[in-house]
Amino acid sequence: MSIFVPESPGLLLAANSTIPTMLKQILAKLPRKSSKSNPTYSEGTNGTTNAPNNGSFTNTCNVISSRLNVVKKMSSSIFPTSNGEMIQPHLQFKDVQNSERPKLFISKLNLCSTIYDFDDQDKDNVEKDLKRQVLGEVLDVLVSESIKLTEPVMSAICKMCGDNLFREFPPKYSDSPRGETEDDDPWFDPAWSHIQLVYEILLRFVSLNSLDPKVAKQYIDNPFLLKLLNLFDSEDPRERECLKSVLHRIYGKFMVHRPFIRMSVSNIIFRFVFETEKHNGIAELLEIFGSVISGFALPLKKEHKMFLSRVLIPLHKPKSLGNYHHQLSYCVVQFIEKEPKLMSVVINGLLKYWPVTSSQKQLMFLSELEELLELIRTDEFEKVMVPLFRRIRCLLDSYHFQVVERALFLWNNEHIQHLIMSNRQVIMPIVFSSLQHNSKNHWNRTVLNLTQNVLKMFHEADEQLVISCQAKVEEDKSATTAVAERRKLTWDSLEKVANDGWKPVVGNNSVLENTSTAACVVSC
Repeated sequence: MSIFVPESPGLLLAANSTIPTMLKQILAKLPRKSSKSNPTYSEGTNGTTNAPNNGSFTNTCNVISSRLNVVKKMSSSIFPTSNGEMIQPHLQFKDVQNSERPKLFISKLNLCSTIYDFDDQDKDNVEKDLKRQVLGEVLDVLVSESIKLTEPVMSAICKMCGDNLFREFPPKYSDSPRGETEDDDPWFDPAWSHIQLVYEILLRFVSLNSLDPKVAKQYIDNPFLLKLLNLFDSEDPRERECLKSVLHRIYGKFMVHRPFIRMSVSNIIFRFVFETEKHNGIAELLEIFGSVISGFALPLKKEHKMFLSRVLIPLHKPKSLGNYHHQLSYCVVQFIEKEPKLMSVVINGLLKYWPVTSSQKQLMFLSELEELLELIRTDEFEKVMVPLFRRIRCLLDSYHFQVVERALFLWNNEHIQHLIMSNRQVIMPIVFSSLQHNSKNHWNRTVLNLTQNVLKMFHEADEQLVISCQAKVEEDKSATTAVAERRKLTWDSLEKVANDGWKPVVGNNSVLENTSTAACVVSC
């Protein structure tokens, strides 16, 4: 038996009359708006009572549509949809209204958060080109400052930058620090075409005048900064240059983050100096801090003085000093110019870490020492002159002629020469023996000439002091000769006793016969 009933005009009429009644009951439970704000709803409700059945059905559908729009607006205000899903990122900014541009901007940033594998050059080429194009569009918008920096926009920018920049670097197979061997070629990131644009976006973002640091600090926070600082270990020199610019801008704009940045950089340097001695970005970090130190207020805080003594001074220790010595020397000089009383702390620190076997490091230390002595005051010089010129005497006795030559160049500086001559009663007895030895025995002609010029300065300044120093040198030489002779006699006596007391080996036994009972007195 069939369950379908043939249609009849009576049944259709009953259905048409029943549907509006059911819809009225459903719509009565929905939130209402005033008649002024929703005229369509008012007109629809009136039409349902007077119009024929078919017209009532049509008006009721219009009412449903208007009511659903109201509900949709209310739900979207309570549960907003993702901005990246509202507008397709492939649209151009000129094709959308100004009110929709932030949504399109966020949609493009979300698209740029996708990371592609650049180790395979033949993979996802279309997607890579599209991402590079969209990154360029984002950068153009930031340059033109045509977008309002709302909190969702700031969050999307920081997220996109983090997704692209914060990554693990490939393992380092070389055991030597970067720059220690001249044959090491720098490593270049294959994804640089994307990374460079991301750095430019981040730099432009933190440089915007409309950026409020009080609001942006919740997105550029301590974890973000810590990951950014870890990127300084990149082997790609282009990336380190971009990082230097970005961190400098952040330090200048976000005052609340300055103590954390200084502490984090100190920890990086501690790990480099006392643990690994391997880091690629020490020079860039010091270059940033060169300008930071120049902005320190006077008097210097205890924290800043500790940064000098505990962070900058120990940086003279690692073997790879040549990679960052210029920047390190500049930072130290900035501290001295701020507070000259720190000179004794710096020079004593240099003497503590002075190299013994590396002639190249000795030359760098001498260059920095001369730069510091040009700034030193008389009272500070008197505090350090004795240990300082004991070290210089060791340098004058060096077998490396460049080290001796560089040490003698100190006397060519007028300010240093004046300090030496003003304290010649203390300094000349320390270095005179080494100068006299080099003036007679050194093989290098340049060293001979420089040594003779220094001795001539001393003769002209105080001839009596030179004579007394010569007498002291002769006396010490005689005493040294006497000690050497006594030592030789002692060893001769020991050798004679050994030869007289032992006989050749007999079988498997050695026989010792005491042929003399005289005691051997050993004196040195």
